Amino acid sequence: MPRKSEKKKTGAARNQNPIGINGGAGGTVTDISGQGTAKKLVDVGGMDELYRGILEGVGEDTQREGLLKTPYRAAAAMKFLTQGYTQSLDEILNNAIFEEDNNNMVLLRDIEFYSQCEHHLLPFFGKCHVAYIPNGKIVGVSKMARIVDMFARRLQVQERLTNQIADALEEALQPRGVGVVAEGLHLCMIMRGVEKQHSKMTTSAMRGTFLEMPTRMEMMSLIRNGGDVF
Repeated sequence: MPRKSEKKKTGAARNQNPIGINGGAGGTVTDISGQGTAKKLVDVGGMDELYRGILEGVGEDTQREGLLKTPYRAAAAMKFLTQGYTQSLDEILNNAIFEEDNNNMVLLRDIEFYSQCEHHLLPFFGKCHVAYIPNGKIVGVSKMARIVDMFARRLQVQERLTNQIADALEEALQPRGVGVVAEGLHLCMIMRGVEKQHSKMTTSAMRGTFLEMPTRMEMMSLIRNGGDVF
């Protein structure tokens, strides 16, 4: 059993690296708040050092208290915000496709999405509306939202994001038709550049029966007039 002096020495040695950046994947980061809890580290693959260089490049002191853990936090956030690169459609669907004799439109409205513009690495975000007309198969409703997230959590342009969502649903279900409408606010043109504060971008991707005007109009009517459940 270790003596008290040994315990203190061990604790002091552990706290010599309060940042915990060097722990690597699966390591721990020491809790510098003093609450004695530890958090698992995300493997950021050296991106923390790149963020440290960016901070120094804009003239910041990376050794001041408020920035000590910022390079790691920023790198870990970027890993989270781009996790769509490591996901696949099969993984997202997880076999949640079911046979169902239904040929009426299925629409999931107001799916919030958060993505990053690939040109400036600034966020764009908004709502996505996804609809399909089944052809003997339906998909678990949460999977439609997960498909949106998988493609949103990559460096994107809204036009491509909208098409990728439609293509994925078409690939998964082979439905009679798919329709996707996305509405987004782009910080790359709100907080910089032309600085248009109230501009909103709308994109659509239509497949199959949604290329026909009656089906398209039904979808748009349901989006506009669906109302709130609560």
